[in-house]
Amino acid sequence: MASLNENLKPVTGNPGDYDDLLRGVGDAEFVLLGEASHGTHEFYRERALLTQLLIEQKGFTAVAVEADWPDAYRVNRYVQNACADMNPNAALGDFSRFPQWMWRNTDVVNFISWLHEYNKRFPEGKRVGFYGVDLYSLYTSIDAVVRYLEKIDPQGAAAAKHRYACFDHFNRDSQSYGMHAGLGYGEDCEKEVLAQLMEMRRSAADYLRRDGFVAQEELFFAEQNAVVVSNAEKYYRSMFWRHTSSWNIRDRHMAETVDRLAAHLQNVGQAPKIAVWAHNSHLGDARATDQARRGELNLGQLIREQHSDRTVAIGFSTYAGSVTATSEWDQPAQHKRVRPGLPGSYEELFHKTAEATGHPDYFVKTDAVELHKPRLQRAIGVIYRPDTERWSHYYEVDLARQFDWMIHFDKTHAVEPLEKGTTWHPGPQEDVPEAYPTGI
Repeated sequence: MASLNENLKPVTGNPGDYDDLLRGVGDAEFVLLGEASHGTHEFYRERALLTQLLIEQKGFTAVAVEADWPDAYRVNRYVQNACADMNPNAALGDFSRFPQWMWRNTDVVNFISWLHEYNKRFPEGKRVGFYGVDLYSLYTSIDAVVRYLEKIDPQGAAAAKHRYACFDHFNRDSQSYGMHAGLGYGEDCEKEVLAQLMEMRRSAADYLRRDGFVAQEELFFAEQNAVVVSNAEKYYRSMFWRHTSSWNIRDRHMAETVDRLAAHLQNVGQAPKIAVWAHNSHLGDARATDQARRGELNLGQLIREQHSDRTVAIGFSTYAGSVTATSEWDQPAQHKRVRPGLPGSYEELFHKTAEATGHPDYFVKTDAVELHKPRLQRAIGVIYRPDTERWSHYYEVDLARQFDWMIHFDKTHAVEPLEKGTTWHPGPQEDVPEAYPTGI
C-alpha cells in the first residue's frame, strides 16, 4: 500500500490535473462532490470544474445540489434556455432565504453561465439540468403545486388548497408549524400532505395527456414539490424533539430525490448520470464516521448502499485561510478567518504532507496507508465558531471508508457573495464564540 506522499497528484490549475481522477471515475453514474464548508471559493470552483469535465468527457446529464427544489428549478430552466431570466443573477433570484451566499455567489454564477452556454449546443430534452434535493421549501413548494394544478386541473387545485390550508395558521413559518405539531400543541398536517401526494400520483397519467418533454418536466417538477411538502412536514415536526430523526429524514429525502431524478432522466431518454453537490458530512459515508454511533445515516451512505458499484465519492479539505460564514443563525454573511487544523486531524496531516512535498494543493486516492487511521475531520457549515471549534466543527472519521478521493487546498479563501452587505469584507476577523447549530 503506497504512502500519502507517493500517491498525491498536484493541482496546479492546468487542464489535465484531474486526468487520473477522471480515469478513477470510470463508468460511475453518481459522482458525489463534497465541501468542507459552505463558504470556500476553492471548493466551489473545483467542484464546478470537475462537473464540467464530467459533463464534457463522461456524458453527465444532471447536477443535483444541496438546495431547495423550487429555488434550484428556476436555475434549471435558465440553464436549459427555457425561461425569461436574462442572466445568472436573475436566475438565482429565488435563493432569498438564509444563507443566500451559499448559492448566490460568484462561483455559482460562473458555473451556471457556463452550463447555460454549453446547453445551447443541444436540442430540448438533451440538455444538462440543475436540480435541488433539499426539503426546507415547505411553503414555496405548496405554492408551486397549486400553480401547476391551476393550469392543468382547476378542481384539483381547489382540493390542494383545501388540504394545504392546514398550514395557514402559522404565517408561512415552517419552524412555527414544526414546534406546534412536534410538541403536541395542535393537530399536524401529515394526513393532508400525504393525501395530496397520492392524488398527484393517481392523476399523473391524466396530467400527461399532453405529449412531449415539457409536459413530463412540468409534472416531474410539480410531483416532486408535493414530495417536498410531505417530507418537509415530517422534518419540521420532528426537529423540535429529536435531532437524529430530523437529520435522517432530511438525508433520506435527498437520497430519494436523487433516485427519482435518475428515474426521470431515464424516462425522458437521457443517461441517468448525476453529479451531486453537498457538504462532506452529507456525502462522505456516515458508516465511516462517528455519525453512525449517534444513529445518523446520510446521503452518501444511502447512494452507496443503493448504487455501490456506480458511485464515486470525492471530499474536500483545507488547513487554514478564510471562509464566508456567520456568527449567529440568520445573520448577514461575514468574511471569517479559518484557524489551522487541530493536531491529530486529517487537516494537519494533509498540511504536513503539503509542506513535505512542496505541493500545497493536491488530490489523493484514499487507499494511502495513512488514511486508514481514524482521525478528526473539520466540518464548517454556514456558521463557524472558532472559539469552540473542537466541539462545534470536528468529528472522527475513517477517511479510507468515507471517500474514494480527497482534494486538499492548504490555504483557501472565502467565497464571494453577490450581496456583500456591510459585514462581509476581506481582512482579519475576530473569532466570536457562538451557541447555535453549525448549519451543515
